[in-house]
Amino acid sequence: MQSMSLLSELINELTCLPGVGKKSAQRMAYHLLDKNRQGGMQLSNSLDNAMQKIGNCSRCRDYTEQTECEICLNLKRDESILCVVESPADVLAIESTANFSGKYFVLLGQLSPLDGIGPDEIGMPALSARLQQGEISEVIVATSSTVEGEATAHYIAQIARQVENNLSNMVISVTRLAQGVPVGGELEYLDQSTLSLSLANRIEI
Repeated sequence: MQSMSLLSELINELTCLPGVGKKSAQRMAYHLLDKNRQGGMQLSNSLDNAMQKIGNCSRCRDYTEQTECEICLNLKRDESILCVVESPADVLAIESTANFSGKYFVLLGQLSPLDGIGPDEIGMPALSARLQQGEISEVIVATSSTVEGEATAHYIAQIARQVENNLSNMVISVTRLAQGVPVGGELEYLDQSTLSLSLANRIEI
């Protein structure tokens, strides 16, 4: 009975992963027990270490094992350009392009008053304090194109304007990630919102 209880616990815990339901969790559990117990032990150790030791960077709020992350400590990165994203996963996505050499600020969420998530909950005071240090000349707002993401982007622009007004010798450019037709996309398959954004954000060639 004890082994069944442990098996049920393992299956239930695996369902905490996104997109993993009861059936998928069962397959994972049986695979580890049947064919890869060593891999299961290594996974357990990695999870334990990660949960115990990974925290947030004191400067940008990305995930790190240190007080500051590698990007913040990298003196070759451009201190004058700050990309504001919603999650650490967004940092990874932008870094994978190898086209950005500035620094980051991770909100760890987006404004959602109905859910009780206001400016303080997503680090807006810390972002404002960072802008007031006077090093940043451009803020790239890389929030999602949802209603909450757009509201968050608007609030960030307001903060930048306030900092500009408080420090009269500063000019902070606030830009937004371009949105529209994806590479390889065909117009007939695009939804109206995407096509409208593409028209609004058109560029000269």
